[in-house]
Amino acid sequence: MTTTGYSTPVPLREVRDRHGRVYRVGETDLDIMGRGRAWMVFLPWAAVLAIGSAQGAFLAARDTLREAHPWSGGHVFWLLGVWVFFQAAVAFPAGRLRESGRLPARTAMLLGALATLLGFLWPAFAPQVTVARLGFGMWSGIGAGLVHATCVTTVGKWYPERKGGRTGFVDGGFACGSVPFVLLLTSYADPGGHRGVLMGVGLVCCVLVAVAGRLLHDPPKGWWPPDVDPLKVPDDPRVRRMRAKNPPAVRQYTPGEAARTPVLWVMWFCLLCTAGIDVFGIAFQIPFGRDMGFAGGIVATATALKAVVDGTGRGVVGWISDRVGRRHTLIVVCLVLGSAQFGLLASGRTGSVPFFLVCSMVSGFAGGAVFPLFAAMTADYFGEDNNASNYGLVHSSGLLSGLVGSGTGAVVVGSWDYHGAFVLAGSIGLASAVLALFLRAPGRPRARGIVPNPHPLGEEMAS
Repeated sequence: MTTTGYSTPVPLREVRDRHGRVYRVGETDLDIMGRGRAWMVFLPWAAVLAIGSAQGAFLAARDTLREAHPWSGGHVFWLLGVWVFFQAAVAFPAGRLRESGRLPARTAMLLGALATLLGFLWPAFAPQVTVARLGFGMWSGIGAGLVHATCVTTVGKWYPERKGGRTGFVDGGFACGSVPFVLLLTSYADPGGHRGVLMGVGLVCCVLVAVAGRLLHDPPKGWWPPDVDPLKVPDDPRVRRMRAKNPPAVRQYTPGEAARTPVLWVMWFCLLCTAGIDVFGIAFQIPFGRDMGFAGGIVATATALKAVVDGTGRGVVGWISDRVGRRHTLIVVCLVLGSAQFGLLASGRTGSVPFFLVCSMVSGFAGGAVFPLFAAMTADYFGEDNNASNYGLVHSSGLLSGLVGSGTGAVVVGSWDYHGAFVLAGSIGLASAVLALFLRAPGRPRARGIVPNPHPLGEEMAS
């Protein structure tokens, strides 16, 4: 028996499956933190919504910043690449500190809130692009990385039995958060008044992240909801199929053990390719649409629709992956992402506004979906105990994806025009689908699911 700070004792037991993995069962979410675990979905979503605005706000204010400061277009694109670099760079060290107990979730969120505020102040006041890169790219990127890594891994710990949909919903806030600020900054951020708008946006985001972080709470390691037996085949055939499509990791891998498995580096490279395409689309859709002769309102509408579909699509794809399997879903998403790049190019060449809008939404849908898929897949393959660190390793591909998608994308567009750039992006997307065929959970050569016996997977341990 154990007590969680309330008067009612909670029966606690630990069970071990046939692979030696330990599950902690008996405690409810109410026992642990005094509220339902649904809070650990909506609070992280709100925080991720806030940090997502940094990317959207910067892109929306891009032309204004170029007018207010002597920055060229290439400088602005590289600025976004630096932001993505630091956003990915902080994921692994933050995960290690979180799992060691030296960086609680609340502290990580508070630091992320302050860094986000600093990030908004730099592009407002920095006179030189080098200073802006350091300020916006580093501080805002670090803040976004701390908040994103904390939120996405926290929700996975609270929903170990069906993490795909919840992880996708939380991650979707990253894209949805940009929508109101894109509209706000497009309408009100002029060279004379952009400072006030950026400062106001930064303050709102800082407060939202800090308040959400104050209420975040991690479950005990190995926690499993008491109403779901981790060793018993579910009676519901739908739940049984879900467990079979995405079986839990055979054991809890440390980051060092995960790094020695080839599958982690296949995941790393696949995320590098798909995330690079997504960043390329974020950075170049607006200038591409304008160069193709589309009206400014059409381009702004396409950008807003792309962000909305990107955000909502992450939750939908996560929900689908719970039912059909992460790997199969990822293969389809990569095919769609690659094909959408060819569609965008064709829409610009033909001047078709409806086709441009559709392809923009499809590209946003697929580009955003890869992130929650890899977040959930990391826990499926390597376990939840070290998921923050292991996902940090996979997500570190963003160190290059931002520079490739934004900075290198600018070089490719300058050398090959949009035709060559979109053909290259589409080809990489299709190649990523082939790469995803080789993803297999380590230690599980045949992920066939659960054998149909009442308790074939393990035994109860002494608690």
